[in-house]
Amino acid sequence: MPGCNDDTMRDESTMRLFPKLTEIQLRVAALVLTVVIFASAWITHPDHDWSPFSLPAPMTVSGSSNEPPVFESRFISSSIDDVAHSASLAPLPDGGLIAAWFAGSREGSPSVVIRGARYDPVKKEWGAEFTFVDRALTQRSVRRHIRKLGNPVIAMAPDDRLWLFYVSVSVGGWAMSSINAMYSDDFGQSWSAPRRLITSPFFNLSTLVRSAPLFHRDGSMGLPVYHEFIGKFAEYLYLDRDGRIKDKLRISRGRDAIQATLVPLSETAAVAMLRYASGTAGNVLFSRTADAGRTWSAPQPAPLNNQDSSLAAVALGKSGGGILVALNNLPLGRFRLSLFHTDPELRGWRELAILDESPDAHGNLIEPARYKALLMEKFLRTGGSRHREMVDEFLQHLDHRMCRHAAGCEFEYEYPFFLRAADGRFHLAYTWNNSFIKHVVFNRAWLESRQ
Repeated sequence: MPGCNDDTMRDESTMRLFPKLTEIQLRVAALVLTVVIFASAWITHPDHDWSPFSLPAPMTVSGSSNEPPVFESRFISSSIDDVAHSASLAPLPDGGLIAAWFAGSREGSPSVVIRGARYDPVKKEWGAEFTFVDRALTQRSVRRHIRKLGNPVIAMAPDDRLWLFYVSVSVGGWAMSSINAMYSDDFGQSWSAPRRLITSPFFNLSTLVRSAPLFHRDGSMGLPVYHEFIGKFAEYLYLDRDGRIKDKLRISRGRDAIQATLVPLSETAAVAMLRYASGTAGNVLFSRTADAGRTWSAPQPAPLNNQDSSLAAVALGKSGGGILVALNNLPLGRFRLSLFHTDPELRGWRELAILDESPDAHGNLIEPARYKALLMEKFLRTGGSRHREMVDEFLQHLDHRMCRHAAGCEFEYEYPFFLRAADGRFHLAYTWNNSFIKHVVFNRAWLESRQ
């Protein structure tokens, strides 16, 4: 066209397509589009090797059915006056365990710290609580204001480096979260300074962690993370052995699947069990990878209830043995925690045990006077006898934790975390009535007795 260059033609074409946009608005839109394209490029697969999964070592004889059935329970946490929530477990070389959870006056409080304890395999006892990290240390290390902490995940890498990931928020709620990482090369005796993972070019907001990573044969790891800002979806954060981000892959999209718990089935295959996050009655969701985490199938529903509640899963530990899943299999509420078994294809499901439940089969609220007696019975039976002298103090804190309703009090057992140890025993940690972290351990013989 005479008198018109290519730029003029493009401007006129653009104005015809967007007649109500001013030139400034068009430039802003172009800038946003550029940022989106940049962000898309940032999370696409770079040219790197994709290592197979590093599978757990074969079980020892003590993990077989030659030993008698074992099922034991005890409390990990010991603080009477704090809320304790969102526990994770990692194995130690001596056969013991190390646990991490967050604790404070309430969830989201500035008082919350990331706490831990060690399990002595000889004494079969958890030691005294200690603090991994608090807001002040996080602020100094990442050089930004920290409003609250949450959701720690502790994990032992094949190279014996112990990792601790946890969530921090500077402004707003959990949807504004970032992930921090620390590591220890002496099995938790000392730790590196916290480091903030840059998981998004958009102000590094809305990335949370809840479940353990899968480790790859080359020392890299796949950390399951999730987002709660605008959408609710899960991702596979691919990190090298030093915790630097190599890649980021979507496990789910949309607004209904978060907090993936990952179960490796072979060197290249794994299943992700996902929390249904729409806030209404729904089903557990699952996704699969056949290429060691590089791509994931669209999530599908499993035949178990999941009303927006975290779950945990672990491989049974023998070829074709299937998967154990701990969850609140309820259309509403978290008053019962159940243990299920399913085959590797997730086609058949069988309930093996109820791990904890409300005395009321329907989860109805219980009047305070009766509630305290029922709660103490469960408390002492689980292993709270070592805190017996502090029972009265413990009961004083229930009004704002479990008795928040005028009609009465409730029971809650939630946020399970699974670990299969080298000796074949299974360890499960979960939040007990918003007050303690409970530890359950059982062996294969006990599982077989439930069939």
